[in-house]
Amino acid sequence: MDLLNRLLLLGSQMHLEPSEDQIARSKIDQRKGDIFIQQAAMPNGKHIRLLKTLLTSVCERDCYYCPFRAGRDFRRVTFKPHEFAHLFLELYKHGIAEGLFISSGIAGSGVKTQDRLLDTIDILRHKLNYHGYIHLKIMPGAERGQVERAMHLADRVSINLEAPNTERLTRLAPQKLFTEELLDPLSWVDEIRRNQMAKNAWNGRWPSTVTQFVTGVADESDLELLTTTNFLYRNLGLKRIYYSSFNPIPNTSFENKTPTNPKRELRLYQASFLLRDYGYKLEDIPLEPDGNLSLLTDPKLAWANMNLIENPLDINHASKEQLIRIPGIGPKSADAIIKARRECMFHDISRLRTLGLLPERLFPFILLDGKKPSVQMTLI
Repeated sequence: MDLLNRLLLLGSQMHLEPSEDQIARSKIDQRKGDIFIQQAAMPNGKHIRLLKTLLTSVCERDCYYCPFRAGRDFRRVTFKPHEFAHLFLELYKHGIAEGLFISSGIAGSGVKTQDRLLDTIDILRHKLNYHGYIHLKIMPGAERGQVERAMHLADRVSINLEAPNTERLTRLAPQKLFTEELLDPLSWVDEIRRNQMAKNAWNGRWPSTVTQFVTGVADESDLELLTTTNFLYRNLGLKRIYYSSFNPIPNTSFENKTPTNPKRELRLYQASFLLRDYGYKLEDIPLEPDGNLSLLTDPKLAWANMNLIENPLDINHASKEQLIRIPGIGPKSADAIIKARRECMFHDISRLRTLGLLPERLFPFILLDGKKPSVQMTLI
């Protein structure tokens, strides 16, 4: 099987589905069919066409939820580092892919697999002179020196925790070690970023770091997930936490388990952003008695209903930290409010419309000069 057909087969096995990042299929030609390309958002807001794939679908681990688990009966696909590097460069030259997200099944230990991934990226960077975006996965069990080498080659590195703690990971992937194989490498990334100069990184900047949880399969609560999320943001400097709703896959241990409600994934993202961007503490996040987020109300609105209905904030005097607690106001719109009130205080709620805000959302939670604003509108 030639290289492109191997890539196409691997793409079909990965079962890429649309989520918050839309999936596009870029036509190569009528004979060779489609290749999966993910439209990915960059930190600067730019979108690029990202090839998301594996160096090999061979895996010696038996993670219960994974389509590539050991023992599952399907045709495996493997690339040698130089094969994949040259194939990707051809896709890049033809405008099919602008960037690369590369992971791998674990074949012959995490250390050996990591070496093959690093060799692939090294070929792209230093032999083929590819200067585009690369998101490189760190394998469970990778050594510290390999993590450091990855940081010198990639724009983003990640290792998926999959579960929020040791107990839950054991239910998902009993062969993985939560601290030694997964959490420690994330700590190494943070230590290297804080203690070493980034001048030797390929573009003079250290890569950002992310991780992912599989939600709803190990009976974990949202409190458990958000506790670990909070730790990762506060202590290890992660850029983002991803939550992947569980969907059963045939011929795995969880093939008969109920899929996770997608609304739960949405609520987790909303709570995660409150912790990362809005100054919320873990104890600020409203939870149900069972330790889960409400599926009916987003957590920011739930917090405001509990705290601001009786104690609304004055738009003319609230700090940025207070303003972003109001539903409908984010960091950018809070800055816009503060800038606008330096020129003229807000005396009419309708003036907020000029800043792109919806007064109907703000009305229950705000004051103007110490008084409830008067409005002539239908509240929704």
